[in-house]
Amino acid sequence: MSVAGFWSDSENSTKIVKRLKSLKSSLQPWDNAFGKYQELKELADILREQDKDLIIDLTKNIDVLLNKVDRLEFQALLSEEFDKNNAILSINAGAGGTEACDWASMLLRMYRRWAEGKGYNTKMIDVLFGEEAGIKNVTIFIEGEYAYGHLKTERGVHRLVRISPFDANKRRHTSFASVDVIPEIQEELQINIEDKALAIDTFRASGPGGQHMQKSDTAIRITHLPTGIVVQCQNERSQYQNKQTALKILKARLYEVERTKREEEIAKHSKVKKKKIEWGSQIRSYVMHPYSLVKDHRTDYESGNISKIMDGGIDGFIEAYLRKQVK
Repeated sequence: MSVAGFWSDSENSTKIVKRLKSLKSSLQPWDNAFGKYQELKELADILREQDKDLIIDLTKNIDVLLNKVDRLEFQALLSEEFDKNNAILSINAGAGGTEACDWASMLLRMYRRWAEGKGYNTKMIDVLFGEEAGIKNVTIFIEGEYAYGHLKTERGVHRLVRISPFDANKRRHTSFASVDVIPEIQEELQINIEDKALAIDTFRASGPGGQHMQKSDTAIRITHLPTGIVVQCQNERSQYQNKQTALKILKARLYEVERTKREEEIAKHSKVKKKKIEWGSQIRSYVMHPYSLVKDHRTDYESGNISKIMDGGIDGFIEAYLRKQVK
């Protein structure tokens, strides 16, 4: 940054400043924790056994420091390339009609409440409502530091067991919904998409109806012809904004396809095969009847407080999975 002419190149200088802020935000908490450790160590060295009040105060400060270090160690688990990025989260209802659509809407609420608790911003990108209730599929943008790093652990099939509120006979139903998460790809990552490789369609934004129902074709659907990937956006105010958002999502999905190909190629030469996420191989079960239990089948982490989980309290599951991955 001290090099002559650094600020004359605004694009490069912005990138460097952003990188500097990122490094500082990672290093400063560790420096602060180490400074606190040295301070407490010096205090402990001069303490005498009869200084009971000081010993109690020192013990409390050590406990606080241990808790901080534990959180910093967890933060260090989020060290992959795009962990710090914003996240694009999609939920798709499985087979089961209205029951599955309702389950997808419950998951949407859970992730929104989780994001709210983290101080993250959420924005609806695209949604297709069910015929009677709930949603068939939805895509939301979650903006916040390490949003993708946390939510990548949620990728897979989620299973619900409960007494269906839509069944007059009060029978127990099992529903499935799949969750997919990709990182928002920043502009500095070059992914060239030729115009001739895209098929762009416009349509009228869908919704539950009413006086605010969209009356013009502002929604955008983009199909990437070489891969068959389809993305759409309908919640921005103009067709142009919807197109830009859809292109951003397409870029992220194309990068994810390439990354997956590389991982599969590496896995061919590895003794440890990566488990595929397939329909029916649920990563987590949410049981509301005949007992209350949420269990992650990858880590065996579980909780009986299903109300807290559905209200966004999924940090325990996220941390358990990230720690297991490191081990």
